[in-house]
Amino acid sequence: MGKEIAIMGVGAWGKNHMRNLHEMGVLHTVMDRSRERLDLLRKEIPDVHCTTDEADVLGHPDIRAVVVSAPAAHHFEITKKLLASGKDVLVEKPLALHVEEGEILVELAQKMDRVLMVGHILQYHPAVSKLRDVIGRDELGPIRYIYSNRLNIGKLRSEENVLWSFAPHDISLILMLMNGEDPLVISAYGGAFVNPRVYDTTLTFFRFRSGVRGHVFVSWLHPFKEQKLVVVGAEKMAVFDDISREKLFIYPHRIKIEEGRIPVAQKADYYTIPVETREPLREELLHFIQCVERRESPRTDAREGLRVLKFLARAEKSLQNGGKRSEGDGDPS
Repeated sequence: MGKEIAIMGVGAWGKNHMRNLHEMGVLHTVMDRSRERLDLLRKEIPDVHCTTDEADVLGHPDIRAVVVSAPAAHHFEITKKLLASGKDVLVEKPLALHVEEGEILVELAQKMDRVLMVGHILQYHPAVSKLRDVIGRDELGPIRYIYSNRLNIGKLRSEENVLWSFAPHDISLILMLMNGEDPLVISAYGGAFVNPRVYDTTLTFFRFRSGVRGHVFVSWLHPFKEQKLVVVGAEKMAVFDDISREKLFIYPHRIKIEEGRIPVAQKADYYTIPVETREPLREELLHFIQCVERRESPRTDAREGLRVLKFLARAEKSLQNGGKRSEGDGDPS
């Protein structure tokens, strides 16, 4: 692919997209509302067209695909315009802020025969590929419980709460590990301690039809950074720790029943699984480019993004109702 990709929105995370696309030699245009930001970027990418006008992206015949890294509140509007103009799109998470909007985008992408991919970056992490292989080989035994912690003391947002800002990463990953199975029951609790209108800490519980349970704990009011996902199997446990130098750990702990009724934990030393040090964002962008060129459906396509969006919407509904359970179709309890 030549210089045929544009990016819309080059804030803190968008700059990472821009850097990778420029290094890959495929960046055509950078669009952002801030003239000051673009003036600074022109010094870094003098060979790339910079503009504040989205029409320069929508109507340019040489731009085949666009990365949308604007604030989440604008994802639906921008993505809809791009798809309607015939562009392939990689939109950052979440796909949209309302399920109805996500459904419109899924239908529009299908109607226009466009690639629509959602930036659920963890699915492109080399450690996650290894974890998927471990589970696929049934090395952990049947999965019993999955949980994640995504915690930090960082940028507090006003346009979206921490559930929508942090949790999509782990929800996408958990749904992938569950082979796309949707949870039967979701309940969420949280606190809005800084801004009474915006939750800055949430804890979301879920249960699948298969019996697997879990939770997602997210907060931007935490004394230190933590990004862990734990998969508890009947035979072993796996930990994906994105902060650690070693990314993937296996704990072969076992539970032995003594005297016919007393469970006793038998701890064992953990071991690590080697993981290649490839940048997940670059892997994600390479996958997007491949899908654009080959006209293939992305791993995190619009339908996968919609499943995550539906999970988030159910958790948000429970959150607003004091933790009241959101039950899916066919919940037996």
